[in-house]
Amino acid sequence: MFRVSRFMNEILHPTPVLARRSPAGPVVIWNLVRRCNLACMHCYSISADVDFAGELSTQEVFSVLHDLKTFRVPALILSGGEPLLRKDLFEIAERAKRMGFYTALSTNGTLIDLPLAMRIRDAGLDYVGISLDGLQEAHDRFRRRAGAYEKSLQALRLLRDMGVKVGVRFTLTRDNAADFEPLLDLVEAERIPRFYFSHLNYAGRGNVNRKRDAEFRTARAAMELLFARCWEHAQRGLERDYVTGNNDADGVYFLHWARRHIAGVDDAHLRAKLAEWGGNASGVNVANIDNLGNVHPDTMWWDCTLGNVRSRPFSAIWTDTRHPVMAGLKARPRAIKGRCGACAYFDVCGGNTRVRAMKVSGDPWAEDPGCYLADEEIAA
Repeated sequence: MFRVSRFMNEILHPTPVLARRSPAGPVVIWNLVRRCNLACMHCYSISADVDFAGELSTQEVFSVLHDLKTFRVPALILSGGEPLLRKDLFEIAERAKRMGFYTALSTNGTLIDLPLAMRIRDAGLDYVGISLDGLQEAHDRFRRRAGAYEKSLQALRLLRDMGVKVGVRFTLTRDNAADFEPLLDLVEAERIPRFYFSHLNYAGRGNVNRKRDAEFRTARAAMELLFARCWEHAQRGLERDYVTGNNDADGVYFLHWARRHIAGVDDAHLRAKLAEWGGNASGVNVANIDNLGNVHPDTMWWDCTLGNVRSRPFSAIWTDTRHPVMAGLKARPRAIKGRCGACAYFDVCGGNTRVRAMKVSGDPWAEDPGCYLADEEIAA
């Protein structure tokens, strides 16, 4: 995840460069339930509106929460499927908050009416992310449900007006690229404080539909627009949080963008701060637990299971480097091949996303085929 706003503020208000270090525990994205009322085109969990057998019980979740707290996991993102379809969601969320976790909810928003919005507010969740993959026509087509857009937008408004911190999530493909700028305008007009831009990753239905992935030129144009919008807001002192995900080349492209567009930028300092961030965090700073208790290096890598929390604590699974994928992800530097391995900015992006490499080549350590940077932009 690349925090664009953080680095814009770094340009305006530089901070000391620190040695890169990992937190005590990773951020855990937890797919508590696989059932969903939608069947979105890019769903990595291939969810459906049916119950899935074998999901963790409430007490099993509580036991895992205790282990995560002992392991000093700082934050949980409660996801699905559609997490609001899990009957004990608020019991889990409220316990997580009492235990001191930063607790966020990732939802499609279509089920949130006024009473449910009040329950979300009263649970004290730190953040609620709701997906909008374009304006009405594009979003409803992506979500395969007429009226989904209006319901999700209404959920954002309800929660915003109740003082809950909300954000919009958007996944770019060639089918919705034309809606990107109007959606940014909508987010600004609706006073939504956070915007998460996701590149398509090749997992679940996202892998089946990868032919719809945005072309490199489209991805570059989107970054130009996003960076310009974020820079404008940073200069005006507006509190807007712009984040990108699933393509760590964004950090390198940002450095090139800043060199072109920001007069007097301290290039050496900015590059050092980007290296401090270090790019891809799969298997290190980001983890995933699925609905059955399987642990994965990140949310997009469900075909790589490291263990199960029913038979072994998460803390033991996460620190075990006998699994070759975990050994490779935790290596510094990672042994990545091809143009990624030869990239002059490897310390910034960390070799980018390993799932795309594996889906295309069969080798998780091959170059990321989703890198949209030109050869001259990654040369020394």
